Amino acid sequence: MNPSSISTIEKYDSQKMYKIYDKWPDIARESFETEQKTIDIVNVEHIVFAGMGGSGALSDLMFSIFSKTGIHIDIVKGYLLPKTVNSKTLVVTISVSGDTVETLNILKSAHKIKSRVISFSNGGKIEKYCKKNKLEFRKVPIYHSPRASFASFLYTMLKHVYTMSCTCVACDTFV
Repeated sequence: MNPSSISTIEKYDSQKMYKIYDKWPDIARESFETEQKTIDIVNVEHIVFAGMGGSGALSDLMFSIFSKTGIHIDIVKGYLLPKTVNSKTLVVTISVSGDTVETLNILKSAHKIKSRVISFSNGGKIEKYCKKNKLEFRKVPIYHSPRASFASFLYTMLKHVYTMSCTCVACDTFV
Protein backbone atom coordinates (compact mmCIF):
# COMPACT_ATOMS: atom_id res chain seq x y z
CA MET A 1 0.00 0.00 0.00
CA ASN A 2 1.49 3.35 -0.91
CA PRO A 3 1.96 6.00 1.80
CA SER A 4 -0.69 8.33 0.40
CA SER A 5 -3.28 5.50 0.58
CA ILE A 6 -2.40 4.83 4.21
CA SER A 7 -2.75 8.49 5.13
CA THR A 8 -6.14 8.57 3.41
CA ILE A 9 -7.28 5.47 5.30
CA GLU A 10 -6.02 6.86 8.60
CA LYS A 11 -7.88 10.09 7.95
CA TYR A 12 -11.14 8.10 8.17
CA ASP A 13 -9.93 5.27 10.41
CA SER A 14 -8.38 7.18 13.31
CA GLN A 15 -8.33 4.06 15.51
CA LYS A 16 -6.41 2.15 12.83
CA MET A 17 -8.81 -0.78 12.68
CA TYR A 18 -7.53 -1.52 9.18
CA LYS A 19 -4.37 -2.92 10.77
CA ILE A 20 -6.44 -5.59 12.55
CA TYR A 21 -8.45 -6.35 9.41
CA ASP A 22 -5.17 -6.85 7.55
CA LYS A 23 -4.30 -9.49 10.17
CA TRP A 24 -7.60 -11.41 9.87
CA PRO A 25 -6.08 -14.29 7.87
CA ASP A 26 -3.48 -14.83 10.62
CA ILE A 27 -6.06 -14.39 13.38
CA ALA A 28 -8.34 -16.90 11.65
CA ARG A 29 -5.54 -19.46 11.33
CA GLU A 30 -4.42 -19.04 14.94
CA SER A 31 -7.99 -19.26 16.22
CA PHE A 32 -8.71 -22.42 14.23
CA GLU A 33 -5.43 -24.08 15.17
CA THR A 34 -5.76 -23.43 18.91
CA GLU A 35 -6.36 -26.63 20.89
CA GLN A 36 -9.92 -26.74 22.17
CA LYS A 37 -11.82 -29.24 24.25
CA THR A 38 -14.36 -31.03 22.06
CA ILE A 39 -18.06 -30.29 22.49
CA ASP A 40 -19.92 -33.54 23.00
CA ILE A 41 -23.37 -33.27 21.46
CA VAL A 42 -24.55 -36.82 22.04
CA ASN A 43 -28.37 -36.91 22.11
CA VAL A 44 -28.72 -33.24 21.24
CA GLU A 45 -31.93 -32.68 19.28
CA HIS A 46 -31.99 -28.89 19.19
CA ILE A 47 -29.33 -26.16 19.13
CA VAL A 48 -29.95 -22.54 20.05
CA PHE A 49 -27.41 -19.84 19.19
CA ALA A 50 -27.81 -16.64 21.23
CA GLY A 51 -26.05 -13.32 20.75
CA MET A 52 -26.59 -9.66 20.02
CA GLY A 53 -24.96 -7.40 17.42
CA GLY A 54 -21.85 -8.96 15.89
CA SER A 55 -22.33 -11.98 18.15
CA GLY A 56 -25.78 -12.32 16.64
CA ALA A 57 -24.18 -12.28 13.19
CA LEU A 58 -22.02 -15.21 14.32
CA SER A 59 -25.25 -16.98 15.31
CA ASP A 60 -26.58 -16.39 11.79
CA LEU A 61 -23.46 -17.97 10.29
CA MET A 62 -23.70 -21.00 12.58
CA PHE A 63 -27.38 -21.35 11.63
CA SER A 64 -26.33 -21.49 7.97
CA ILE A 65 -23.78 -24.22 8.67
CA PHE A 66 -26.17 -26.35 10.71
CA SER A 67 -29.04 -25.85 8.25
CA LYS A 68 -27.42 -28.60 6.18
CA THR A 69 -28.27 -31.10 8.94
CA GLY A 70 -31.58 -32.37 10.16
CA ILE A 71 -31.10 -30.86 13.59
CA HIS A 72 -33.52 -28.17 14.77
CA ILE A 73 -31.73 -24.80 15.06
CA ASP A 74 -32.94 -21.52 16.56
CA ILE A 75 -31.34 -18.10 16.85
CA VAL A 76 -32.10 -15.82 19.78
CA LYS A 77 -31.37 -12.11 19.63
CA GLY A 78 -33.14 -11.06 22.79
CA TYR A 79 -33.97 -12.09 26.34
CA LEU A 80 -36.11 -15.23 25.95
CA LEU A 81 -35.38 -18.82 25.01
CA PRO A 82 -37.82 -20.62 22.71
CA LYS A 83 -40.38 -22.71 24.60
CA THR A 84 -39.01 -25.83 22.85
CA VAL A 85 -35.72 -25.69 24.79
CA ASN A 86 -35.16 -28.63 27.14
CA SER A 87 -32.43 -30.96 28.43
CA LYS A 88 -31.76 -32.24 24.88
CA THR A 89 -30.99 -28.71 23.71
CA LEU A 90 -27.50 -27.26 23.35
CA VAL A 91 -27.59 -23.52 24.01
CA VAL A 92 -24.60 -21.68 22.58
CA THR A 93 -24.18 -18.17 23.98
CA ILE A 94 -21.89 -15.69 22.28
CA SER A 95 -20.83 -12.33 23.68
CA VAL A 96 -17.52 -10.72 22.80
CA SER A 97 -17.49 -8.64 26.00
CA GLY A 98 -19.10 -11.32 28.15
CA ASP A 99 -21.36 -8.67 29.67
CA THR A 100 -24.25 -8.52 27.20
CA VAL A 101 -27.37 -8.51 29.39
CA GLU A 102 -29.61 -10.36 26.93
CA THR A 103 -27.06 -13.12 26.36
CA LEU A 104 -26.37 -13.49 30.09
CA ASN A 105 -30.13 -13.84 30.65
CA ILE A 106 -30.31 -16.60 28.01
CA LEU A 107 -27.38 -18.38 29.67
CA LYS A 108 -29.04 -18.28 33.08
CA SER A 109 -32.38 -19.45 31.68
CA ALA A 110 -30.76 -22.35 29.82
CA HIS A 111 -28.89 -23.42 32.94
CA LYS A 112 -32.04 -23.21 35.05
CA ILE A 113 -33.94 -25.62 32.76
CA LYS A 114 -30.91 -27.93 32.57
CA SER A 115 -30.07 -27.42 28.92
CA ARG A 116 -26.57 -28.20 27.79
CA VAL A 117 -24.63 -24.95 27.49
CA ILE A 118 -21.42 -23.64 25.99
CA SER A 119 -20.44 -19.98 26.04
CA PHE A 120 -17.94 -18.08 23.93
CA SER A 121 -16.70 -14.71 25.19
CA ASN A 122 -13.64 -12.75 26.18
CA GLY A 123 -14.61 -12.95 29.85
CA GLY A 124 -16.94 -10.73 31.82
CA LYS A 125 -20.03 -11.85 33.71
CA ILE A 126 -20.60 -14.77 31.36
CA GLU A 127 -17.21 -16.29 32.19
CA LYS A 128 -17.83 -15.80 35.91
CA TYR A 129 -21.28 -17.39 35.70
CA CYS A 130 -19.98 -20.37 33.71
CA LYS A 131 -17.09 -21.00 36.07
CA LYS A 132 -19.28 -20.64 39.17
CA ASN A 133 -21.81 -23.13 37.75
CA LYS A 134 -19.29 -25.45 36.06
CA LEU A 135 -20.65 -24.76 32.57
CA GLU A 136 -18.64 -25.11 29.36
CA PHE A 137 -16.83 -21.86 28.58
CA ARG A 138 -14.37 -20.90 25.85
CA LYS A 139 -12.38 -17.70 26.25
CA VAL A 140 -11.77 -16.06 22.88
CA PRO A 141 -9.23 -13.26 22.43
CA ILE A 142 -10.53 -9.82 21.59
CA TYR A 143 -8.66 -7.75 19.01
CA HIS A 144 -9.04 -3.99 19.17
CA SER A 145 -12.86 -3.98 19.39
CA PRO A 146 -15.80 -6.40 19.17
CA ARG A 147 -16.22 -5.67 15.45
CA ALA A 148 -12.56 -6.34 14.74
CA SER A 149 -12.72 -9.59 16.76
CA PHE A 150 -15.22 -11.23 14.40
CA ALA A 151 -12.59 -13.49 12.76
CA SER A 152 -11.27 -14.67 16.12
CA PHE A 153 -14.73 -15.68 17.32
CA LEU A 154 -15.81 -17.16 13.99
CA TYR A 155 -12.79 -19.42 13.58
CA THR A 156 -12.78 -20.51 17.22
CA MET A 157 -16.41 -21.56 16.79
CA LEU A 158 -15.71 -23.21 13.43
CA LYS A 159 -12.98 -25.27 15.09
CA HIS A 160 -15.56 -26.51 17.59
CA VAL A 161 -17.98 -27.38 14.81
CA TYR A 162 -15.21 -29.21 12.97
CA THR A 163 -14.19 -31.27 16.00
CA MET A 164 -17.66 -31.98 17.40
CA SER A 165 -18.43 -35.42 18.60
CA CYS A 166 -21.42 -35.48 16.30
CA THR A 167 -23.53 -38.40 17.32
CA CYS A 168 -26.57 -36.22 17.79
CA VAL A 169 -29.98 -37.06 16.47
CA ALA A 170 -30.32 -36.13 12.77
CA CYS A 171 -26.65 -35.18 12.30
CA ASP A 172 -25.79 -37.87 9.74
CA THR A 173 -25.11 -35.32 7.01
CA PHE A 174 -22.85 -33.21 9.19
CA VAL A 175 -19.04 -32.96 9.10
